[in-house]
Amino acid sequence: MQMNPAQLAGKARKAMQFAHAPYSNFRVGAALLSKEGKVYTGCNVENSSYGLTICAERNAIFKAYSAGVHDFKAIAVVSDDPGFTPPCGACRQVLIDLAGDIDFIMVNSKNQLKIMTLKRLLPYAFTTKNLTRTKRSRK
Repeated sequence: MQMNPAQLAGKARKAMQFAHAPYSNFRVGAALLSKEGKVYTGCNVENSSYGLTICAERNAIFKAYSAGVHDFKAIAVVSDDPGFTPPCGACRQVLIDLAGDIDFIMVNSKNQLKIMTLKRLLPYAFTTKNLTRTKRSRK
C-alpha cells in the first residue's frame, strides 16, 4: 500500500485524539510507516512524574518493534501547535537508532507539512557505528 505524506499525517492526527496530556495540554500524535506499508500510531501519554511520560514518536516505534517490524519509510508527527513540532532529543536518538535516516513529517495545527530527514534533524548523531568503531580500535 502506497501512502503519501498527507495521508500519513491524517493517521497521526487521528492518533493525537487519544493523547493523555493533562499537565502540558500539548497533544501529539504520530504515525510511523513501515517499508511494507503498515502504519503504527502513537500518542503522547503524560504521567505526574514527568520523566515517565512517553512521546508519541517513541510510542509508535516501540509498538512497531514489539510487533517485529524494523524497517521504515517515514514518520508523521502532528500537534495542536500553529508552528511545527520537531522531535525532542530522546525521540531523535531513538528514531535514528531504530529507524535510520527516514523522512520526518511535521504537521502543524493548520495542516501544513514540513518534511526533512532525521539526519538533518540530528546531524552528527551517536549511532551503533560509534560503538563498532570503538570495539574495533580496542582489539
